[in-house]
Amino acid sequence: MRPSRYKQLVDRCALDIRSGKFPPGTQLPTHRAFASQEKIALVTATRVYAELAKMGLVSGEKGRGTFVKETRLPPGHGMDQQAVPSDTLDLNFNSPLLDGQTDDLREALKQLAYSGDLESVLHYQPHVGRLHERQIFARHLSRRGLRVDAHQLLVTSGAQHGLALACMTLLEPGDVVAVDELIYPGFKTVAQANGLELVPFSSNETGPDLNALMQLCRTRRVKAVYTMPTLHNPLGWVLSQSDREMLVSIARSYHLILIEDAAYAFHAASAPPPLASIAPERTLYISGFSKSIATGLRVGFLTAPTCWIGKLERAIRATTWNTPALMTALVARWVQDGTVSRLEEAKRADARARQEIAKKVFQDFHFIHHPNAYFLWLPLPPDARADRITANLLDGGISVSTAQPFATTSHTPQALRIALGSVKMSQLSDALIVIRDQVEADVYGLGAQ
Repeated sequence: MRPSRYKQLVDRCALDIRSGKFPPGTQLPTHRAFASQEKIALVTATRVYAELAKMGLVSGEKGRGTFVKETRLPPGHGMDQQAVPSDTLDLNFNSPLLDGQTDDLREALKQLAYSGDLESVLHYQPHVGRLHERQIFARHLSRRGLRVDAHQLLVTSGAQHGLALACMTLLEPGDVVAVDELIYPGFKTVAQANGLELVPFSSNETGPDLNALMQLCRTRRVKAVYTMPTLHNPLGWVLSQSDREMLVSIARSYHLILIEDAAYAFHAASAPPPLASIAPERTLYISGFSKSIATGLRVGFLTAPTCWIGKLERAIRATTWNTPALMTALVARWVQDGTVSRLEEAKRADARARQEIAKKVFQDFHFIHHPNAYFLWLPLPPDARADRITANLLDGGISVSTAQPFATTSHTPQALRIALGSVKMSQLSDALIVIRDQVEADVYGLGAQ
């Protein structure tokens, strides 16, 4: 049976792109021009372009048109691919370690080895965590402005596990979750796995447009809002007290669940109190210790209204049974003896120093950041192509991310998200200079440098 005209056009265009006939960055004809050129209906032309986008070969840009994407990037780059070759500098994922942290671990393990309750970590633990450790974590949270009873705090296997629990227990397939136009990629993954519809509302460099959220709630049956009021990844903004109160007011008016992701909150030392302190009756507050201690220690926590605790406990049982007891005990000790507070302050200082290096390198560029954070957002000049720049950098041994993993809109902005925390401080300036030079080379058509 002969393929349909639509399928023939998809196959032909895909072949032209993959063969290099249409190199990355090529602007394709408008849908109308393509329809006229191929003597097909406009709706068919739109289907062809949509299929090419689904194949990862083209991307549409608002107000500009449709462009051929860079196909040299590995699938999932920026979201799924965390392992990079040993000779590649990783400015894609953050996994910062400070001098002396391995010594801290060695000493903590030694103390645990001689503790009186060591045998207890070899047994099953309560699904929500041992009460004395939950009390320690609750006292830790009070320093962030969130006072919560330990019985409303559940221990999780990292903040990502907390996000998964939120979607599994509080939402159902098909539910609408309002999100920023750029969000943490891990939530996109969880939402997709649970069949949720993410609907973006507009935002800018300083925060979300809450009037746009209100309009969205008037036109769609929104069930929840996913938000990072302290500190947004990837834009680094911290929501003001007045905006937090307005967000809570909207949530109460439209009976919304607030999913508050505070994984990076420790970077903003003097932020307003969490949403959970303003609206404890509808907020699930999620955080952990991977950012403040080390990414390999998968210990997190969430707080929730009493009426949700039973569902969340059953979900923990269904997913992990309980958080690994040895890691939880170790982290609880570090919270109690001040190690976590010391590491948080040291990491804020380390991030500030790295942001200063970035500021010098990108002094002629506009970039968006928080001064204490381990990442920055670099919007690209109009003629630059993020996927092409990223592929050229990867060929040269530097890994960064495009906006694609973070975008929730149909049109992905041309930008780079640069992680500053994983490379050695001595390597950072040179790596950022290579990125800057590659951006300039791309803008002026000079190719890879």
